[in-house]
Amino acid sequence: MKAVLFDLDGTLIDTAADFIRIIQQMCRDEQRPIVDAEHIRTQVSEGARAMVKLVYPELEVTDPVFLAHRQRFLTAYGDNIVVDTDLFAGMYALLEELEAHAIPWGIVTNKPRGLSESLLAELNLSDRCAVLVCPEDVRNTKPDPEPMYLAAKQLDLDAKDIIYVGDHPRDIDAGRNADMYTILAAYGYLPLESRDDLAAWQADAIIHTVSELHQLLKQKITVLAKNQGMMSH
Repeated sequence: MKAVLFDLDGTLIDTAADFIRIIQQMCRDEQRPIVDAEHIRTQVSEGARAMVKLVYPELEVTDPVFLAHRQRFLTAYGDNIVVDTDLFAGMYALLEELEAHAIPWGIVTNKPRGLSESLLAELNLSDRCAVLVCPEDVRNTKPDPEPMYLAAKQLDLDAKDIIYVGDHPRDIDAGRNADMYTILAAYGYLPLESRDDLAAWQADAIIHTVSELHQLLKQKITVLAKNQGMMSH
């Protein structure tokens, strides 16, 4: 392990509360049934289109009315991107541990760059994040390995020396396709259709809490330090 990459929403940062706040307010504004918070949580990783579809299931995603609602959602989210959002509990300590051992960490996400950069800036993570790869940076997004290879190139590392942590099957597929060590973050926003059989995702490891992730990475750090010590003699 020479670097750790994270998916953003549902893996590194717990953004669901702000999505829930906005979607439920849209429901109230339109006098529509309030979408259940847990259902919204399972759709966070699917992006703005899926969010708005929860409120307007009858509209086609190409309908100008739907597109207007989508823009309204994006504007509301962008204007107040960190109200109830923060890193998952325990994640600050994990990042500090990586930094203390000079192990760079970064993000590969399908979240648009503008929103990703705003989120990191609001949480004072911009300067600490070694690499940020967003959909605008590549032709093919996850599960294609292209964004993973781009992140590795920017870190000047081989992809096989990098760990990728994610909470969606496409995260694990992208990591595996790039020959990275993959960790399934089962505490995240697991999609409904995939959450009952986590073994089927074929991740190298499955963890259910940030604490478990921290312990696993500590073990990797210990092995890395030992190997570096042996190489120096």
